[in-house]
Amino acid sequence: MANANINVRVDAELKRSAEILFEDLGLTMSSAITIFLKSAVKHEGIPFEIRRYAPNAETRAALAEYKEMKKNPGNYKRYKSFDDMADEVFADA
Repeated sequence: MANANINVRVDAELKRSAEILFEDLGLTMSSAITIFLKSAVKHEGIPFEIRRYAPNAETRAALAEYKEMKKNPGNYKRYKSFDDMADEVFADA
């Protein structure tokens, strides 16, 4: 079977991290990508779950609070500076 080249552009730090990982696993970048491609063909799709990030309940509540604060800024206390806000928060701690 003839070999073919694939050129892929990725973030340099991601490439370095992957090379370190694959080396530790006894793989080359080429062999790791080949494993991925063979697995994708075998599974007739991406061989792992791909889904949107689903925030947990605490994060959803914080995002809802942020939207409410943005929608009704007059209902919330304002500070002249970050230091003023931090002083109040740390005084209550």
